[in-house]
Amino acid sequence: MVPTAFWSRLPVRVTAGLVAGAAIVCMDNFAFEGEVSPIVIVAMLLAATATAGAVWGRRGWVPAAAAWVCVPLAHVIKHVLGLRDTLHPNTYVSILYLAVFTLVVATVGTGLGVLLHRPAARPRA
Repeated sequence: MVPTAFWSRLPVRVTAGLVAGAAIVCMDNFAFEGEVSPIVIVAMLLAATATAGAVWGRRGWVPAAAAWVCVPLAHVIKHVLGLRDTLHPNTYVSILYLAVFTLVVATVGTGLGVLLHRPAARPRA
């Protein structure tokens, strides 16, 4: 059974993740007219998910997943609507590859954040 505290703070965590994901997507799409190095986007996703893991511990997967889903979802929406995209080639297969890669980045970031959370959460003797 999931504790009540999980459900009561869920909207805060989801909102935090969506705000972080929206910031990443905005940087990817609007800064420098869409010409941002992928390294910057990966670093932002890694930092956002590591922060979520460090702040919420194991429960940081919720904001990390919300931040992660924004990145491939933005490319899917742009592909469906026929809008110009920074992803080349702009195909569903390349969007799938992007989703898998960013999922790995988000998982690593969350894991590193959880590792940072544990020492900070222990009471000092």
